[in-house]
Parts: sequence; structure tokens; C-alpha cells
Amino acid sequence: MMTGSTANAESHHTTPRLFVTSELREGNEVVASAEHAHYLGSVLRRAPGDVVRLFNGLDGEWAARIAYTNRGQRSHGASLVVGQQLRRQQPETGPWLLFALLKRDATDLVVRQAVELGASRLLPVVTERTNAARVNESRLRAKAVEAAEQSERLTVPVIDPLARLETVLTNWPSERRLFVALERSWPGTLSIAPVPGLAGGEMALLVGPEGGFTRSEHEHLRRLPFVTPLSLGPFVLRADTAAAVGQALLLGMGWAEYVPST
Repeated sequence: MMTGSTANAESHHTTPRLFVTSELREGNEVVASAEHAHYLGSVLRRAPGDVVRLFNGLDGEWAARIAYTNRGQRSHGASLVVGQQLRRQQPETGPWLLFALLKRDATDLVVRQAVELGASRLLPVVTERTNAARVNESRLRAKAVEAAEQSERLTVPVIDPLARLETVLTNWPSERRLFVALERSWPGTLSIAPVPGLAGGEMALLVGPEGGFTRSEHEHLRRLPFVTPLSLGPFVLRADTAAAVGQALLLGMGWAEYVPST
């Protein structure tokens, strides 16, 4: 059985951290995936008895010991015995992120940064200027899991299937404020202040493709009652940069609203 010091989350900040789908409770045995087994045995050179941290998005974070691992074989295996809980499950109700699908590496970056910044749901969309037409959902899920493991999150955000922007907007929950990053809309003032009752879980950010939204998309977005245009400054940002800046702004300030100049 693990000691109290082992169950101290702060003492494990350098301990490997893995996302699993098994139920986590003291004494449970978790069979690691082939990828995790390879990572522990061949990359990190961990041995039976070494400690790892496990989370599944439901049961908090737990310390576990490696029971067995096979190295030097094409097929690796690892078993993990769950010990004491390090952190209880906490809600992570960050903003949603809608983003126009980009090329593979740029999309990977957007997903990783969104997870690190606390987004609770990711919605890749197709806009009029979107160049990519397909998305590898399993790849994006893997990138999100990896980012959650590294960023100390207790959950992995939901990633929706690729959809057209107009379809998403048609079915949008009206109570969730949608901030839209609009380039070339700087002349004016960026007003930032807390809004009573508006929390991270009630916000979302929409970032367009490289090249921005078309005129018709601009006009449609501005007509929607749940949309608030948002300027990210006087310069035109890359789409992946805009996603990170916009999320940081919403998370850090609570809300942001673009006020046009008069």
C-alpha cells in the first residue's frame, strides 16, 4: 500500500501521467495500452514498482505502481496497480473553441493549445475559405489526450465531428455567448470587464481560417443575437495564433467585447 507522502500530488509533479479509460479506485489493476507500455518501458525506462499518475476524466487523479512491463520486445505489456487518490475530480467548464479547419500541423497546434488553455469542447468547422475538407478524428483525440496528460488537466475536452459553420450556428445554444475573432476591426476600443453571471462555461470563441471570414460570413455573424465581435489587436494574426490569443483573453478577463469607434 502507498504511503501518505506518495498520495501527495505536489510530490508527484515530475511523475509520468497517463490518461486511461478504466475505472480508477484503490486496488484496481489497469492494463496499459500498447502505446503507454512502450512509453513507460522503452522511452522512460520505468521498471516494476515505479510510480505513475493516472486519470480518466471521471475519478480524479490517482497514483499507481507498475506491476510488470516487458522491454525489448515488439509487443510490450504493462500492468498498473492503483493506489491512493492524489486529486479529486473537479469540473473543468472552460469556454468552447470553434475553429476553421487548418492544415494538419496547424490544426494539431490549435488543439494542443486549446487543451492547455482549458477549453472544454472543440468544434472544427468548415467556412467559405476553409481549404481542408477532412479531419482525422482519432489523431485530434490523441493530440488532445497528450496535451491533457502534460498540462495536469483532469479531463480531455470533447471534440465534435467536422461540420459546416452555418450548421453549427443554426443549432447554437442561445444562452452561450459566442465571441468571434474578426480581423481588421481594430479602429476603436477593446473594452474588457467582468460581466456578472457570465462564466467560462457560458462562453465560446470562433476563429476563422487563414484569409479570414468572407463578407457574407461577417454580415451573417453580426446579425446573430448571441454573437459578440472581438478584436485581437491592430495586427492580422495567423489563425492558430488568434485561437490562442482569443482563448487567453476570454479566460484571463472573463469576457471581452469590441466597441466600435464613433
